[in-house]
Amino acid sequence: MSHDFMNTKEVAQYLGIHEKQVYALIRAGKLPATRITGKWLFPRQVLEEWIESQARSALQEVREKTKEVSGALLAAGSNDPALDMLLTFLGNRRNTFIFTSTVGSVWGLKTLGEGKTEVAWCHIYDPQSAGYNTPAVVKPYLGDMPYVVIRLFTREIGLLLPKGNPVGIRGLPDVLNGDVRWVNRQVGSGIRIFFDNYVKKAGANPQDIPGYGEEVYTHLEVGLKILSGQAQVGLATVAIGRMLELDAIPIMEEPFEMIVPKASFFTTGVQAIIETLNSHSFREKVALLGGYNFTEAGRISYAEV
Repeated sequence: MSHDFMNTKEVAQYLGIHEKQVYALIRAGKLPATRITGKWLFPRQVLEEWIESQARSALQEVREKTKEVSGALLAAGSNDPALDMLLTFLGNRRNTFIFTSTVGSVWGLKTLGEGKTEVAWCHIYDPQSAGYNTPAVVKPYLGDMPYVVIRLFTREIGLLLPKGNPVGIRGLPDVLNGDVRWVNRQVGSGIRIFFDNYVKKAGANPQDIPGYGEEVYTHLEVGLKILSGQAQVGLATVAIGRMLELDAIPIMEEPFEMIVPKASFFTTGVQAIIETLNSHSFREKVALLGGYNFTEAGRISYAEV
């Protein structure tokens, strides 16, 4: 199909559901589609807007429910294996519950700016400064809201490859020549922003990269696509590569941070996150993953005055 339209099979792969479920959603009037010459077609932009609206509705529903749960916080944004472990530790040991939605760094900031969440997990690359989560990339989503950026950890990001690197990838330039199948992250994720900036700077056409139009939402999905042979290379945490016994070529170390309203910094939930980050039991568990640095965990990277 063209880049602007998707068929039922492509939509099923995009949503991670069976094609029969796509037809069921069409019949129920819950999925935007148009019928042309007897075939159902889905405008990509309309579909992406529908997914985003569904995510916002789900977040609002959860927000209403968490009002009755003591010590609960609603969060949205990026994905990371160590973050998943952190959330488990908080629920099991601190009686602090973080209800989170994996929608990517950009939508995490948007939901925070709209007042629908209390925390955004974020790692947005700023091409102008080569930094992350700078005011230039964060402030447009938060408007007049005073906010604080808190470092959770830094993590090693790399190119994940099949064991033995059979296609001989040496670095990101090899992804641009069109000879290997890429597994892409969704629009709005920090990894996607970084990669798109790299492609643009290199003067390459993203549509020439096999697999560029197929998206997944987590680092684990990137690894599983490669492990199953559906893709040959993708960007994800090196920790996922170790977990799945894939090869990995380290590309960079990036900060993974949480952004909260300034007025929320001293709340019980936020302070519990910082305390858990620095606990010996949590650090000991995450050390098994490898590829993480907690030297600056809990440090305020930026705060509006």
